[in-house]
Amino acid sequence: MRIIAGEARGRTIEAPAGRNTRPTLDRVRENLFNILQRDIPDSRVLDLFAGSGALSLEALSRGAANAVLVDSDRKACIIQRKNIEALRYTGRTKQYHTDWRKAVAILKDEKAVFDLVFLDPPYVMTDVFDILNALEPLLHDESLVVLEHEAGKETRTPEGYERIKSRTWGYCAVSVFRLSQKGDED
Repeated sequence: MRIIAGEARGRTIEAPAGRNTRPTLDRVRENLFNILQRDIPDSRVLDLFAGSGALSLEALSRGAANAVLVDSDRKACIIQRKNIEALRYTGRTKQYHTDWRKAVAILKDEKAVFDLVFLDPPYVMTDVFDILNALEPLLHDESLVVLEHEAGKETRTPEGYERIKSRTWGYCAVSVFRLSQKGDED
């Protein structure tokens, strides 16, 4: 795998061996970041189910301010650390080796707010309703939540979220959500 664009363009990154992680393919990442390019500069990124960290590292390379990477798999966290150090992003990243629920609780306690959230859960995790619900306090009106999922599988979303973009590349699909705008009350 490699970083596609930005300051670390062309640099290779490692992916965890085995079947516990499924790295986002380079062509999918390239197309995804073409969609997101205006939203990346100076953004605060949360990468749940980060695996190798490819999505958040790509965002950092393209100008994101900082990134929080979360994964419960020990091997994935070790690879993330290697990739972060190799790209010299240690000062712009924070890692949590824990499940998404604990990480979200910690981030809520810290009053963290993110502009961009990557969700790349295992494809067997077809219901992300609880994750989206839990994320709401970590978002503002312009935050984007990018969900990678198996093509052809619809996801149940909590009230208050709207799907603003959706793309499919082979077996992989990406849906982009934003919190619905609340009507102005005069």
